[in-house]
Amino acid sequence: MNLLLLLPFAGLLWTPLYDRYTPALFGFPFFYWYQLAWVPVTSVIIWIVWKKGRDV
Repeated sequence: MNLLLLLPFAGLLWTPLYDRYTPALFGFPFFYWYQLAWVPVTSVIIWIVWKKGRDV
């Protein structure tokens, strides 16, 4: 379950994945909104790992 914490790390570390302008969302280039989208996703992943770790 702790391996889920590698998803945000890998998703943000691999810069060629999101180093582009399109598709834009509400006028924001992909580069910015992709990184911003990881903030709530990472929070949910941390919460899931925390809850599963407490149940053990």
